[in-house]
Amino acid sequence: MMSLKTRLLGCALVAAAALASQPAAAQDKVLVGLVTKTFTNPFFVKMREGAEAKAEEMGAELRSFAGAYDGDTGAQIEGIESLIAAGAKGIMIVASDPQALTDSIARARDAGILVIALDTPFDPADAVDATFATDNFLAGELIGKWAAATMGDTASAKIATLDLNESQVPVDVLRNQGFLRGFGVDVKNVKVMYDEDDPRIVGGQPTLGAEEGGRTAMETLFQRDPGINVVHTINEPAAAGAFEALKAFGKADDVLIVSVDGGCPGVQNVRDGVIGATSMQFPLLMASLGVEAVVRYAKTGEKPQNTEGLDFFNTGVELVTDDPVEGVPSITSEEALTKCWG
Repeated sequence: MMSLKTRLLGCALVAAAALASQPAAAQDKVLVGLVTKTFTNPFFVKMREGAEAKAEEMGAELRSFAGAYDGDTGAQIEGIESLIAAGAKGIMIVASDPQALTDSIARARDAGILVIALDTPFDPADAVDATFATDNFLAGELIGKWAAATMGDTASAKIATLDLNESQVPVDVLRNQGFLRGFGVDVKNVKVMYDEDDPRIVGGQPTLGAEEGGRTAMETLFQRDPGINVVHTINEPAAAGAFEALKAFGKADDVLIVSVDGGCPGVQNVRDGVIGATSMQFPLLMASLGVEAVVRYAKTGEKPQNTEGLDFFNTGVELVTDDPVEGVPSITSEEALTKCWG
């Protein structure tokens, strides 16, 4: 009969063998970094929630960093450097200014870290290992087509664009130019904002993607031309601010506001008539796919490969409006409230 000591030794050897048979990454938690523009914007809050849930599910550790405001590149660089020093296997980043981050991103990749852009693409796209994002040009184009069809007579349009900032960040440019092209404007160079010569465009102003910025930008442009009747906003917080400014001018019922995001507060604003139409994104999906890619890379060394012929992984977009138009597929606010960033 086997002694207790022998049985215990046998169990220990089996356990050691099982542990040794596992990849090294499976023995320790994979460290995944998430760097967003801010901690407070609902879009990034949901993105972080998605990353945290997926990391917990996969037994990984998530560390999050963000700027104090949209455009706080210094804080994003500090986050990247902290993750490099901590031995992160992957970094997911929503870049405030991709161009300003290229050196830090290059250092991370040189250190063997997988770098994934979320939502905001880099130019060139291969500055990072992969991009999980909305087709932001299509998101803008959908709301532009909807606005043009809703107006009918677009010759009388007076357009204001409430954009992100003055840095021509790719996500900002794509949404702006997509909207204008969808509306029927000759955008000249799709990679550059504000080079259009269409007389219907009153102008554009930065909002930093915030409600207060939307209010101030709308006030500035409305003072320039009180006949503004179409407003494109970079996101739904900016749209909410624009609406408050228009309400103060007594013009809230005379202006079409369109936006991009599809967060639950924004969808509710569609239902309440604050926003005419918005393009819904899926940030939770972006983040969860990013975490999966990092864990896979840590275990196998395999980087994401896109087989769709795009330079990014398209996470989808849907137009949300309660006033559908022919030729532009959409869902209602009621439908959207069941799936907003879920």
